[in-house]
Amino acid sequence: MPEHFVTPPDWHWYIIWYFFLGGLAGGAYTLGTLFRLVGDPLDEGAARVAFLIAFPVYVLCPILLTLDLGRPLRFWHMLIDARTGMPTLKYWSPMSVGAWALLLFGIFAFISFIEVLALDGSVRHRSARGLAVRLRGGFGRLFMIVGSCLGLFVAGYTGVLLAVSNQPVWSDTWAIGGLFLASGLSTAAAAIVLCTWFRSDARWSGDKLSRADRYFVLMELVLLIIFFVTLGPMAAGMLHGGWIALWVLVLIGILVPFVLHRTSLGGVAVLASLLVLIASFALRTVIVLNPQL
Repeated sequence: MPEHFVTPPDWHWYIIWYFFLGGLAGGAYTLGTLFRLVGDPLDEGAARVAFLIAFPVYVLCPILLTLDLGRPLRFWHMLIDARTGMPTLKYWSPMSVGAWALLLFGIFAFISFIEVLALDGSVRHRSARGLAVRLRGGFGRLFMIVGSCLGLFVAGYTGVLLAVSNQPVWSDTWAIGGLFLASGLSTAAAAIVLCTWFRSDARWSGDKLSRADRYFVLMELVLLIIFFVTLGPMAAGMLHGGWIALWVLVLIGILVPFVLHRTSLGGVAVLASLLVLIASFALRTVIVLNPQL
């Protein structure tokens, strides 16, 4: 049966940052895969940027989760049975499934990160070059597809984790998982747009990223509406006091980039991407903190 919280789980800034960065990492890996599989050969630069983003951002996620634990040195109990020393997966527990998905996604993100470093010539070790060769062709495509599935799971399961609790608001809507997933993809596209300024061979894909981000923010807006509709009377509790300011940031970060992404002007694309990142963090902040206070 799903795991429920009898009292508020007392999740604050470590978890908010984890939700934000997990969505960014999973979304970036997925977009890198799409550029490789269905993009133009000239999109390779953007694909490499995506993989270079995914792993370093991912690394912060288990650190944040560990710091959030009341007894951080016991973090390994989420993966290993302390009595038997054997790996343990509690399929009925969203936390256990999420921990294993995060670990597996990290392996894929790390391997793709090393592959890109080898392709760029930043790592010249023979094993890294051999890895880059092995990830070509059909095996490489399958590898990225599996990694993307794990990345999408990591990006969206955080919202599902909230929904299966008995915490008011979180458990009153089924839309949080999809909302966090759409936000993660939008955040990743925005981050890649910003990073293309530091890599000339990736700028060619800027227009594609901007167009994709318009679809992601539109999907995010639709799911946000569904979120409030499904909350029913509980929605009023999300819209009072200082929380309104955060919701304004969320709406600005959705609506303004949707308009700005119509143009490919460099400065405009940067502004739109920054607004998306701010809105994504504000969204997770208000959804995580409001119901606990």
